[in-house]
Amino acid sequence: MPKIEVNEEAFWHLAGRRYEDRAVFEDALTVAKAELDEEANKSLPPPERTLKIELNDTNRPDLWSTAGLARQLRVYGGGKRTEYPFFSAPDREARRQVRVESSVKAVRPWLAGFTARGTAVTGALLKDMIQTQEKLAWNFGRKRRTVSMGLYRSGAIQWPILYRAVDPDGVSFVPLQWDTPLTLREILKQHPKGKEYAFIQEHEPLHPLLLDSAGGILSYPPIINSADIGAVQAGDTELFVELTGTSMEAVTLAASIMACDLADQGFTIEPVEVVYEYDTPFGRKITFPHYFQEPVFCSLARIEKFLGEKLDADACTGALARMGVRAEREHGTERNGRGPEDGVRAFPPEYRNDFLHAADVAEDVMIGRGLASFRPEHPGDFTVGRLLPITVFSRRVKEIFVGLGYEEMIYNYLGSRKDLVEKMRGNGEKIIRIANPMTENYEYVRDSVLASLLMSESVSGHSMYPHRMFETGKAAFRDDAEIYGTATRHYAGFLHAGQDATFNTAAGQLQTLFYYLARDYSVEASGDSRFIPGRAALIRYAGKPVGVFGEIHPEILENWGITMPCTGGELDLESLLEITV
Repeated sequence: MPKIEVNEEAFWHLAGRRYEDRAVFEDALTVAKAELDEEANKSLPPPERTLKIELNDTNRPDLWSTAGLARQLRVYGGGKRTEYPFFSAPDREARRQVRVESSVKAVRPWLAGFTARGTAVTGALLKDMIQTQEKLAWNFGRKRRTVSMGLYRSGAIQWPILYRAVDPDGVSFVPLQWDTPLTLREILKQHPKGKEYAFIQEHEPLHPLLLDSAGGILSYPPIINSADIGAVQAGDTELFVELTGTSMEAVTLAASIMACDLADQGFTIEPVEVVYEYDTPFGRKITFPHYFQEPVFCSLARIEKFLGEKLDADACTGALARMGVRAEREHGTERNGRGPEDGVRAFPPEYRNDFLHAADVAEDVMIGRGLASFRPEHPGDFTVGRLLPITVFSRRVKEIFVGLGYEEMIYNYLGSRKDLVEKMRGNGEKIIRIANPMTENYEYVRDSVLASLLMSESVSGHSMYPHRMFETGKAAFRDDAEIYGTATRHYAGFLHAGQDATFNTAAGQLQTLFYYLARDYSVEASGDSRFIPGRAALIRYAGKPVGVFGEIHPEILENWGITMPCTGGELDLESLLEITV
């Protein structure tokens, strides 16, 4: 969870009050799902005192800054919701422009930006802006892959700005915290920030570059700013803020968050027009900051069901107002297709995009009204906990594998396409991809246990053979017969590596397993591409296929760097448990 360090004086000013009592302050922080991690050091003079606060809501990146957190506390405490007119004027004109060339579409396609004018930037404010920049880019932006941010001295820029992709060996400039020019490729190899974030760009033939119309380089997104235009200092009065990334909605939201924060701190926000040479979700010409969020309707019946108390529309809109959310009473229909009902339609603030379902509206009603205002209820049902049948059955399987000399392993259910598909000679037809993965290493849900076992064997070559390992766990895959198009099954996978790892050995161990499970089975030839042709068998129980085993294909062993013969297989434990004969 992100932690932020805020200047105490600035925070009290933006929050509209000073919290002298720690207990009162900690209670107030609950509205933002935040906790006081460390109080200010009273031995320091007031302008230097800082508070350390931990934020526990990963869906609210707007709270990960001094201004954002203070805004939520101020509005919840009765303060007026801040209006941001630079979003709403339909005929607003942007005096400045950024032109996005088609060359960046396949590299880092999305850009948003705006300028901010105000009083001179102080050291404390600059530190806070850099912290917000890093929190948004690291946590919300997934280590700068999805979103990164740059701050620049707007007065030094010759407009319009150009965003294009270039040869990483053909362009050089002096990066921040450096004295001599480096090419983009040299930055990835020599500069500390380049080394840290090289994984984002190093494999691309072209790299993104931001420059002004006079040829002055602003930055090499998402790696590093230039030491000239990109070196914001205390005393600057006009800033250009840009964000680039691979998710248009994330980039746009992050730009809105930063604009609202700076507006709350006294800056005047001036829109910037971004012109694309290709289509975007919001058109080819977009004026940022840009409001793109959709309103969400929640019926009063649904709110009552979620919260356990009947609330009228006025109570709901009032509670939402305390959360900074504008809402209206409406006779509408929810997204699930239910008929028209009385309810409220919530319009997300410019800095939020976490209203995905009616439940999100109900949650803000609950927090806005106050958790302590709800009557506590004791559970009315008496239940006795027990293990699920599949849990009991899988424990029996574990005991048998341990008796056969296997060691139990436990793995993540997520992995990379390279490990789960390419190394396993698969085509990926049934594998499930995560829509918003943190990294490519955890981008897919495994559809087999074998890849996990082979991963362990690939780093176990120094250990004495034979190696025998197993895991009972879940695997998921696409299945059109299921309501949601996917199926999740409880599998048992096993792997045997050593000179004695042959088809006959695996068949004998499988026979022992089924004997102690008191189940009859049959086998037939299998064409599973993970195994050597002619040395693999499909396992049937009560006429239904429940698993496969055999000698692992040499190509797969080579892909994993395994030098010893291996046999392996997997069983669908739920099918073994469900079928009755």
